[in-house]
Amino acid sequence: MTAPLVLVAVHAATAVLCVGLGGYALLRRRKGDAVHRLVGWSWVAGMTFVATSSFAIRDLRDGRLSVLHVLSVVTLVALVLGVRAARRHDRQAHRGNMLGSYLGLLGAFAGAVAVPDRLVPTFVVTRPLEAVAAVLVLVACWVVVVGGAHAWARTTDRRRRALGPRRARAAVALPAGR
Repeated sequence: MTAPLVLVAVHAATAVLCVGLGGYALLRRRKGDAVHRLVGWSWVAGMTFVATSSFAIRDLRDGRLSVLHVLSVVTLVALVLGVRAARRHDRQAHRGNMLGSYLGLLGAFAGAVAVPDRLVPTFVVTRPLEAVAAVLVLVACWVVVVGGAHAWARTTDRRRRALGPRRARAAVALPAGR
């Protein structure tokens, strides 16, 4: 496998993982808790990689940038604005930016899957067993990220309860061994 093909594969795999993580973060009832923040930061990291790596993928127009690269710039801006809004506790702006980025991801995903001669549909048709294996690996990654977020949140909640309400705020910044 050549280096450009590896980049496309990692780009596509990360994008698919972000579809699952973003959907989970958006559909969860509880927002702002430790699970939401951990899954959200994982999604932001993945989306940042997907958007920035797209600039190295220029297959559609013989090495030139395409309309999809405009979407990548918009995504990066929306991610920065969404994180900034969350830090400022502006829930409406945070939700709007993250939802917009997620919908853009879904649109790009649909475009990548709908065109028959693109790499993802070709891979699924020509190598179905490897495609199934790739999907299983992505599901396992999703389970690890979401399950790890839930486990970390439970551990953090237990530590906070054990310390009591006054010391709980200070303990959030301390490592687990102290």
